[in-house]
Amino acid sequence: MRRLIQPIVSMASSPPLLTPLLVRFGRLGDMLLQEPLLHLLHRRYGLPCTILTRGGWTGELYRSHPDVGAVWQLLGRNRLLAFSRERWRAIAKLRAHDGPVYISEDSRSSLKRIRWMLRFAGVPRERCVFLRDIGLREDEHWVDQALRFGRTTPAAYREADYPWHDNDMHAAPRLYLDAGDRADADSWLRQRGLADAPLVLLQAGNWHVHRWWEPRRSDPKFWPVENWAQLLRAMHATLPQANLVLCGTPIESAVCEAITRAANLAQVKLATSDLPIRRLMAVLERAHSMVSVDSGPAHLAAAMGCPLVLMYGGKYGPEKWNRRSPFGKPVINLGVNPRASSVADIPPGVAVDAWRQVSSAVR
Repeated sequence: MRRLIQPIVSMASSPPLLTPLLVRFGRLGDMLLQEPLLHLLHRRYGLPCTILTRGGWTGELYRSHPDVGAVWQLLGRNRLLAFSRERWRAIAKLRAHDGPVYISEDSRSSLKRIRWMLRFAGVPRERCVFLRDIGLREDEHWVDQALRFGRTTPAAYREADYPWHDNDMHAAPRLYLDAGDRADADSWLRQRGLADAPLVLLQAGNWHVHRWWEPRRSDPKFWPVENWAQLLRAMHATLPQANLVLCGTPIESAVCEAITRAANLAQVKLATSDLPIRRLMAVLERAHSMVSVDSGPAHLAAAMGCPLVLMYGGKYGPEKWNRRSPFGKPVINLGVNPRASSVADIPPGVAVDAWRQVSSAVR
């Protein structure tokens, strides 16, 4: 009987698994919009990403996230490199890192600091790719730009096979909660008496709208106090059982207190001192809806599947900043067509109609 000989097939060895490093110095919304890029890099290189960032919120934002293994946070903003111990600690971590480095930063001042850190750490240029390397497009959404950036490969790794697939790319940022986050939100809602009725959140401030009483009031993201009060009264008339919660950071307390006084409704509550990021994420997950100026919490709302009305004003619009819901929940943009020079140009009735439209879609 003739003996069958199986041919020996030479299989190319798989490339080694690598930990991608993402460098981005941004605010809350900037860092959240990096999420699709983190997912893509994890899928390409095989190991969860490390993030080097500035500010204290990114670690909490990406806690429990499957695509993030570590976050290196620089809390000091302007201290010179020679006198900054935390930057030298970051430089030591950069020196020990042996994977690809993606610098997703477009600010010239931040890029200057990042380049110095990479130079002192001895990270070769061939292991790095910079966002500016891909050519920036004025009206390209930040997520689409980030995914285009993530498909770029540093020169040191181009000979290896680190592919990507269509299902490695999602167009809307996703965030993840754990059981502890949800239990914490449950406890907070019960303590505040907010657990047994629909919850509507309002974000009146952002990182620089807090000195609302100044007569120069030219900030394009400031919606007048009386406009918010009219919106709250219309919300109460439409959904009288709802709790209406003004959220924000402690620095935004003054404007939220003024809105509360102007609305003069018992259903309006303040939450500017007891809604840290993880709790806010868990509350947004179950909230009825949110109305917000262009702000970081509005990014969180869309990512957590909270129906959203968003007010734009000034030079920034949805072309690059549109909130995308991974769950297909409604997002209505105001001040877009025609473009409002300030959110103050948006009449209260327009915001009320948009919120009622979102409210009618909530099941």
